[in-house]
Parts: sequence; structure tokens; C-alpha cells
Amino acid sequence: MYKKTILKSGLRIITIPQKDTETATVLVLVKTGSKYETKEIAGISHFLEHMLFKGTIQRKTPMDVVEPIDAIGGITNAFTGEEYTGYFAKIDNQYVDFAIDWVSDIYLNSTISAKEIEKERGTIKEEFNMYLDTPMRYICEVWKALLYKDQPAGRDVIGTKKTILTIDRKQILDYMKSQYVSKNTVVCVAGKIKEDEVILKIEKAFKNISKGEARDKEKVIENQKKPNVLLYKKDTGQSQIALGFRGYDINHKDRFILEIIATILGGGMSSRMFTEIREKQGLAYDIRTYNDSDTDSGSLVTFSGLDNKKIIQGISSILKEYEKITFKKVPEKELQKAKNYLKGRTLISLESSNAKANFYGLQEILKGSIEDISTLFKKIDEVSDDDIQRVAKEVFISKNLNLALIGPFKDKDKFEDLLLNYGTKNNKN
Repeated sequence: MYKKTILKSGLRIITIPQKDTETATVLVLVKTGSKYETKEIAGISHFLEHMLFKGTIQRKTPMDVVEPIDAIGGITNAFTGEEYTGYFAKIDNQYVDFAIDWVSDIYLNSTISAKEIEKERGTIKEEFNMYLDTPMRYICEVWKALLYKDQPAGRDVIGTKKTILTIDRKQILDYMKSQYVSKNTVVCVAGKIKEDEVILKIEKAFKNISKGEARDKEKVIENQKKPNVLLYKKDTGQSQIALGFRGYDINHKDRFILEIIATILGGGMSSRMFTEIREKQGLAYDIRTYNDSDTDSGSLVTFSGLDNKKIIQGISSILKEYEKITFKKVPEKELQKAKNYLKGRTLISLESSNAKANFYGLQEILKGSIEDISTLFKKIDEVSDDDIQRVAKEVFISKNLNLALIGPFKDKDKFEDLLLNYGTKNNKN
């Protein structure tokens, strides 16, 4: 069970005591990310994330920041997404007070040195280059660019080469002042903890957090009228594709139905996509289907690496699986397997203290509320074969279809023809 505490400042504290661990994780989440940025400062959330490890008033150098965590055998890191940024320390539970002090210090007291900003530009530029040179990862960014184009939702979280090289200290400080405020922040502590003591420690450590209202993000606009294709030309021995449809946001009543559809299609080694495209046809090594839901947008997408010479066959086969689940009911045994898969993978993923902190903290930061495991499992169990077909017919329609591709192709006509011919007369809405 978890406990939610809201301080007078508006800061939210989520505590999740665990008896079956000797660790604890302190995670601070702020509700800001690439969707909250203007084009001129694209990537500033990610840049700021890096800077919080470069020195505080008390811990003056990058070594002063990270070495104390290493000295107790702890793990620390941070992450930036489209709608949130997070900083955490996972430690032996006896050091939980130290971890709270450490995380609060980098969050509240980082100096954002101009000298360190200039050094970090090179690091982030190389991170950017690494993503460009990793098509299996970069296809996710091409997919977003296809769906949302020049909206914040369509831009790389890391920014552009231009913004990485031009964002300055004043912009970073102004952004931090705007977004890193009490009502926009959640502190989540999971593991072997004394709950009441942890809450008091957090209240003391964060007593000087800035107050005020954070700037909201630009709402995503979705106005697709026909299938779309975006090619990112790159000389590769294998093409990476993202092929799927616009879906549901995180609060949509049918989101869990779409989660189960994604699981049936590409959620494991016995899923339909894996069985058909890899095992039967030998067209891919890696293939997986995800349902991705944000606060105001979503998509269901299949990612795969396909032989350049068999790219049409691979795409056609994936489209056939979309058609099949739309017009033919899922057998009860297969539906139950998908439910068991989702629940089992959820339980396995939540064994560690850092996973629990993320699970509860991200729900709170994105939705302002938390559903526990039993509630989530109840929603999964309630999904019927009729629900699957109803939602598939609503989502898997021609005008919502999109293909992003990284590979040695520049003519997209043949790919557009494939998408335009998707489905039957009944589902071309």
C-alpha cells in the first residue's frame, strides 16, 4: 500500500513501504519535459537534467555530487521525457536520510555553473550523435515527428544541434524557476522505510522549495485525414520501421483494452507479430508492439527491423495482423493469455524499490491520482473479446495509419500505396 501526503506548499509525497527488500529509492519528479518547451529552447529540460549533477552550493563540483553516492554503494541517475523529468538515488535502506538530503540538494540548490554548461554542450552533442547512429532507438523520434510534426510533441527530447549549442544559463535558470516549483513536484520514496520519519525528513529537506504556478504545456493537435509516411534516409543494412495508429490518451476509458490488443499483437515471444513475422517468415529478429499513452495523445505501434529487400513483405504482413484482429474475434484462451501476460509482467517489474517509486510517482505526476495494482488488474480482467473488436475497429482505420522508416529509401510512393490499400471498404473511415 502507498500513502499520499500533501504539504502546505503543495509538494506531494508518496511513500511505499516494503518489507521484502533491504533497499530504498528516493525519486523526485517534476511535471515538465519536452512538451513544455518552445522551439527556441527545445531540449532545455534534458539539458537542465544534466546540469543538476554538476554542482550545488554545498557540493561544489561534479565529483562532490556523485562520489558520496558511490561511497555507499548507491545508484543514482536521472531521466527526461516528454511530460516529466526525474532524479533518483537507490541505496541501502540505512542511508535513506542521506539520499533524501542528496536528492533535495541537487533539486533545490544546483548552481548551474556557466563553465559547466559549456563543457556539457559537448557531452550532450555526443549523446545526440549516439542516438542518430542507433536506428533501433532513433526510430522512436522519427515516429513522433511523423505523428506531431512541428509541435512540441513531435520534437526530440534531447533538442536539436542548434539548441544544444545555443541554450544559455539565463534560459536554463528561467525555465527552472518556472517549472521546478512545489505544486509541480512529487517526491516518492519506496523500500524498507519508516514512513512517518521519511515524511518528516522530506518536509524539512524541501522546506525552501519555490512556490507558484508552473507554465502548462501546449496541447497536442491531431488532425490526420489520410495515411502518412515519413522516410529518414540512411544507408543501413536493415530498415527500422514504426507502423501503427493514433490511439488513446492516458485517461481514456478504453486505454486498457488497447493495452491488451498491443499485448496480443506483439507483447511476447508467442504473440501474433513475433510468431508470424519472425518465426514463420523469418523477416525480422526483433519485433514488438506497444501502446503508448500520454496525457493528451497516444498511439499503438509496431517496431521492427526488416531486411531491406523484404521490406514490403514485412510491412504487408504486419498490416494483415492489424486487419485480422479487427475483423476476427480473439479466442478466449488467447485473450486470457494476454491478460495473464500483462499482470505477470507488471508484478515482475515491480519487485524493486526503484520500480515501485516510478510506478506510483509517474501516475501521480501525470494524472494527479494513483490506481493500485488491484484496481489495474480489475480493469484488465474486465476486457472482453467484444471490447477488443470494438476498439480495434475504432482505432485500426486507414486515416489513422502511419509508417516511419529509417533505411536506404528515398521514394515513398510504394509505401504510401501499401498504406492506402490497407483494410477493406468497411474500415476505411
